[in-house]
Amino acid sequence: MTEARVLRLAVLAWGLGDLALGRRMIGLAWLAAEGAAVAGLVVLTLTFGDTSWYLLPFLAGAAFLVLWATQAALAYRAAQALVADGQRAQPGRGSPAAAIVWLTIPMLMWGTGFWLLAGAAASPAAVVDRFVTEWPVVADGRAGWEDGLAADPTALAVVAEEAISRLAARCVQEAGAACEDADLLLRGVRVRISASGEQRATAVAELVRYERRAASFLGIFGTTELVPVPVAEILTLTLAADAAPFGGERWMVVNAETP
Repeated sequence: MTEARVLRLAVLAWGLGDLALGRRMIGLAWLAAEGAAVAGLVVLTLTFGDTSWYLLPFLAGAAFLVLWATQAALAYRAAQALVADGQRAQPGRGSPAAAIVWLTIPMLMWGTGFWLLAGAAASPAAVVDRFVTEWPVVADGRAGWEDGLAADPTALAVVAEEAISRLAARCVQEAGAACEDADLLLRGVRVRISASGEQRATAVAELVRYERRAASFLGIFGTTELVPVPVAEILTLTLAADAAPFGGERWMVVNAETP
């Protein structure tokens, strides 16, 4: 059994490298620790992943990866210590360095996946950002906002659809042609947090046009800039913070209305 082979087994799962070396108790202990760590990480992610404590599962995931690399390195060092220098077999295909590089795959998967999903309800801005991204889908009732981002997903879908219908009617009035693409209609809409407190916040979606105004660069060179000018208010969202475990907060849309 080469050191590289032991390292590859240890990278595959916690404790496999120690089991290959005949260190049964240590190997089984690492396997049990991995199962407990995975279960704990899942619980932390489901409990805190979308709250203001979203960094807690992220740090736990980072610690999990560090332990993964640590047990692999310990197994590799143990393999080196158990084999006399003169009897040490040459590594086969692959090398220890190449084996440990495989740990970058779960590291990238965890980091990318976590930041795509984490903190979805950690702040009013996070909830509003998701609503803006999924507005047409929410209007069709297909966004899955029953997961806690809206107190009444059905009512939110009705108001979101009404706002899009008003934009379409306005587009027909101004352009004299049918405007049916919701994504195109929403391009001229700006959503901003108009008021924010510790427990409640208000977001306003408004139709804007852009005007070119004179400006200066470094206070010396004359230039121009595009400035958004509100035209009409389209939608108002009221958000409230709900209590999450250990003093955290989970924000949601509690009311939506059109003017």
